[in-house]
Amino acid sequence: MKTYSLRSRKSKVQAENFARIFPGDSSFALFVDSLPDILAGKEFKQFVRIIKRAKSKSKPIIFAMGAHVIKVGLSPVIIDLIEEDYIDALAFNGAGIIHDFEVAFAGQTSEDVAVQLKDGRFGMARETGEMLNRCINLGARRNLGLGEAVSRMIASSSFPHKDSSLFAAASDRGIPVTVHVALGTDIIHFHPDVNGAALGKTSLKDFFLFCSLVEKLDGGGVFVNVGSAVVLPEVFLKAVSYVRNSGKPLNHFYTAVFDFMNHYRPQQNVVKRPVSGKGKGFYFIGHHEIMIPLLAAALKS
Repeated sequence: MKTYSLRSRKSKVQAENFARIFPGDSSFALFVDSLPDILAGKEFKQFVRIIKRAKSKSKPIIFAMGAHVIKVGLSPVIIDLIEEDYIDALAFNGAGIIHDFEVAFAGQTSEDVAVQLKDGRFGMARETGEMLNRCINLGARRNLGLGEAVSRMIASSSFPHKDSSLFAAASDRGIPVTVHVALGTDIIHFHPDVNGAALGKTSLKDFFLFCSLVEKLDGGGVFVNVGSAVVLPEVFLKAVSYVRNSGKPLNHFYTAVFDFMNHYRPQQNVVKRPVSGKGKGFYFIGHHEIMIPLLAAALKS
């Protein structure tokens, strides 16, 4: 393979352009209260109250996210919510580790696919393929989940931008991170060090860890899916079924989807089917780079 250094690649996303943390201001609460008690305005205020109540009752709040959340510069906002105890667990698709690693290692991510694809350079950043695959292979030998393996690696590294890493922040705070991989969807899957057995073993271990987290939602917990249209809604649905089949109560909890548009699987597998009868699901449509800071500011105010 003809690879190149990640640091030499021109990327569309620079860590210096990431979001800045809103410190929390009581006047912002007045803005949230001023939203109309109609449709999404009413539901947004209700959802903010639900998360606050879950936190006060020590019920789990799980954020599942597609990698686009990282690519639009929201890692500082998510890290702040972790530190403020508004997030108790994180779940990602396979692309999540790639963009989080690249930000931590090089302070940039998101190559120009159209340009790179023309001459076969797309996905060929050397460090991304080598370091993540070696981390996953080592994690498999140590019987770790994929999320824990990557979290430990970044947290213990000397990467110059690891303060922007969601995985390092989770490791530092001792909260679980799971990664749910679809084989062939991520650039590291065609690098020489890839090992299908290691990917499968570590990601399957994460699935059962995820099930144990979903089990604790009963009684007022909150599951939030941000920007994953297929993989994470499918994983969540299977986890709900597995927990209930195991004879564990999983009835009264809340879910929400934040995405650009209404997708079938998030609507059915997150908002509707799992909470039918008890609990409630919400669907908020808008750009992540606006909606997630809005949610964070509302919670902190």
